[in-house]
Amino acid sequence: MTAAEQYVAAAYLLVFVVVLAYVLIIAAKLQRLEQGLEHLSARKAGGADEPALEEEPTGWPAAPERVQHGAVEAQTR
Repeated sequence: MTAAEQYVAAAYLLVFVVVLAYVLIIAAKLQRLEQGLEHLSARKAGGADEPALEEEPTGWPAAPERVQHGAVEAQTR
């Protein structure tokens, strides 16, 4: 195998690794999104047993307090 062939093989290997990493990252994000949707569906179906707004599911950041209050103010206007 010549030096040029080795460089081409290395370039193909590098592209393959980058694409594989991208696919794995997107798959992980999709899995978290599906879990979030399941959680929201369960909360909606739960009715009165809904947790408070501050109790966000694992992996989801809590909304800033001003956003939560802003939504309440927007509803009362």
